[in-house]
Amino acid sequence: MTGRTHDLAAITALLAVICLVVPIYNLNMTTFLVALLANQIGGILPDIDQPTAPLWKNLPIGKLVGRFFDKSIGGHRFITHSLLGVALFGFLFWMLLNFLHPIMPSVDNLIVWWSFMIGILSHLVMDSFTKEGVPWLLPFPFKFGLPPVKSLRLTTGKAIETLVVFPGLIVISGLLIAANYNYLLQLLHQL
Repeated sequence: MTGRTHDLAAITALLAVICLVVPIYNLNMTTFLVALLANQIGGILPDIDQPTAPLWKNLPIGKLVGRFFDKSIGGHRFITHSLLGVALFGFLFWMLLNFLHPIMPSVDNLIVWWSFMIGILSHLVMDSFTKEGVPWLLPFPFKFGLPPVKSLRLTTGKAIETLVVFPGLIVISGLLIAANYNYLLQLLHQL
């Protein structure tokens, strides 16, 4: 999937969890903004294993570092696209949040952490729909995809993603917002 699809999928997944699974009742503006940022970072972080990732493009010697990083972790869609990678990212992000907590005491670390994790998991789920699939159970080298028949899966950046998946995510987000409008408005009034 393309970066913009991953961005939208992360927000859609976050909306779905907040509206359908675990409503939030006590939220401040700082936590809200940091959680949104964390969600978007989580939504693209698994692609850090590509030398062409935005992070590497924006660093002065990023291309060189990106190529080294890519080779050192096994290439694209290896550890960063597995449950092992999800656990590693989750642990490291939790440590970062705890380190930053003294300078951001009003931020609810748990909400921010879950927002980040939802972003990462949305990335892996979306990539499961592509031809390449995802090695969810690494170190077992099997890549899983949806549907199981590879020829029925999507090719990144092609018409199905652009004309069906991306607009579909917009529609799902709109339906979630419409169906939970009063709750979301109440949540925003708390900010």
